[in-house]
Amino acid sequence: MVLTRFSFWEIFQMLILPSVLDTLKMVAIAGLLATVIGMFLGIVLVLTDKDGLSPNRVVFRVVDIFVNIIRSFPFIILIVTIIPLTRLIVGSSIGNTAALVPLTVACSPFMGRIFQNAFKEVDPALIEAAQSFGASKRQIMFKVYLKEGLPSVISGLSLGMINLLGCTAMAGAVGAGGLGAIALQYGYQNFNVQVMYTIVVILIVLVALIQYLGDWVYRKLK
Repeated sequence: MVLTRFSFWEIFQMLILPSVLDTLKMVAIAGLLATVIGMFLGIVLVLTDKDGLSPNRVVFRVVDIFVNIIRSFPFIILIVTIIPLTRLIVGSSIGNTAALVPLTVACSPFMGRIFQNAFKEVDPALIEAAQSFGASKRQIMFKVYLKEGLPSVISGLSLGMINLLGCTAMAGAVGAGGLGAIALQYGYQNFNVQVMYTIVVILIVLVALIQYLGDWVYRKLK
């Protein structure tokens, strides 16, 4: 598409605004999936740790190594590496829906560490008190660990969402759509500085909003 014959407002309506909605959709869906998976990973890591409620060295090491391996991959390489998995799940490796697979895979271990660290900050005396009252492991996990660690979880999740937003921009380089694709294709490759810097400003605003919302929820829960 030749952009020179369009005004900036027309370009904004045709390209930038839809890409903002696509990016928000990817962040929302992948963020939700990654949070659920990350909470599961965090619970397993805390429960099976040597000081956990159900110590299991084998399970802990397997999950810990898995998390470390996925986190060590640069995101752009991870996208290419798991293309067969993406195609198996959604039938394509291009588009917003396809991008949800690598985004979720990349972000889940990060979220898992957030939950693990938040749970480890819970005062052990509270755990012992709950055990003395006969609370089950499930009750301790959700009514003590999760409840007491929630402020730290919220603070960490805001960072996770910001990280995920950055990943969606990188995913645009391999056909995921969203702001990254528009910035690369119509901004950088077409030497359209106005488009490129407009998207940069939008990303800055989105990051600020996510951080502000996370800080606001953290203060309410603290």
